[in-house]
Amino acid sequence: MAAPKGSALLHRVLAECPVTKARACELRLPHGAVHTPVFMPVGTQGTMKGVTVDQLRGLGCEICLGNTYHLGMRPGPELMKKVNGLHGFMNWDRNLLTDSGGFQMVSLVELSQVTEEGVHFKSPYDGKEILLTPEKSIEIQNALGNPAPSLYQDLSLRSLPSPLTLLSPHRSVRWLDRCLAANSNPARQNLFAIIQGGLDAELRQKCLREMTKRDVPGFAIGGLSGGEEKDHFWRMVTLSTDHLPREKPRYLMGVGYATDLVVCVALGCDMFDCVFPTRTARFGSALVPWGSLQLKNKQFAKDFQPIDKDCACPTCQRYSRAYLHALFKSDTAALHHITIHNIAYQLNLMRCVRDSVLQCRFPQFIEDFMRTMYGSRDKYPKWAIDALESVNITLL
Repeated sequence: MAAPKGSALLHRVLAECPVTKARACELRLPHGAVHTPVFMPVGTQGTMKGVTVDQLRGLGCEICLGNTYHLGMRPGPELMKKVNGLHGFMNWDRNLLTDSGGFQMVSLVELSQVTEEGVHFKSPYDGKEILLTPEKSIEIQNALGNPAPSLYQDLSLRSLPSPLTLLSPHRSVRWLDRCLAANSNPARQNLFAIIQGGLDAELRQKCLREMTKRDVPGFAIGGLSGGEEKDHFWRMVTLSTDHLPREKPRYLMGVGYATDLVVCVALGCDMFDCVFPTRTARFGSALVPWGSLQLKNKQFAKDFQPIDKDCACPTCQRYSRAYLHALFKSDTAALHHITIHNIAYQLNLMRCVRDSVLQCRFPQFIEDFMRTMYGSRDKYPKWAIDALESVNITLL
């Protein structure tokens, strides 16, 4: 197992696909093992909306996310210290990863201003002026106590062309060094470097060269999943994995659509997170191997099948589409049941991907997945065809 000096993370590559860049790995963290490829559900403020930690455990979730920005605003780091960090606060005995808060530079851009010192925020809760620096972000994450924080990133200019984008990856490297110096608990908390560069290949390579010089436990691929064209997206993903060290975990931030997950595993990514499965559940959309079911639609009013007859989740074992359709109009319990199913779907998808890599049948898994999802090759997304061809998979 590979681990930087003083790291709380051990990483072992168990199997590699001989055709693509896919691999199956194991992360050893203070709260147990994480088996990759893995999808990490997002609990922005220490919870998945409408889902208990016992239910997450029951679904086999090994790691989930919290958000440094929101948790730092409320309830705040002082309270977290009193309850033994985020694990104690949410009563979660498995692994956590907190993002840096940098994404809020984009999602709350109208409330923030970026300088070399940090980000000047206007709190969306009370309008209070706040300065969030790399050091402050790490201080909050130290208080949260999670074993795998990510660095504080500057992605404020991630979608802009050169020369403006120059500021983002270069500043991210400088901020990485500040974060590393500020981490007061490296023996129990890991710091992932986040690779920036937007859609500019030269800038991304420069960022990769600089950040891979640092002895960090893992790397995240940032600056993507922000609405860019998929053809540009996959090329930046594979460029990043081409230059990241084999012995370190690779976390592709903000990716959660099923096709994106499968393709990006083929491109060499190990870890993923996204609010998509939980957010779409709140609109009545249930994820299935052939796409999604809009359960609030009238066609399901008399459909007494489960969401997916092959799904073993508690929702599919107990409730019909008709019941969920009827409940959706009058009771928020419907959102809870669909959320449980969607998280189960994502976790199971990644388990199946992992098993196929371990069993040396990942290319066949891709063929079966795409055929089930889209029906015929003429309906496959062109970007996915091109991405997979780049790693020796020609879809039939």
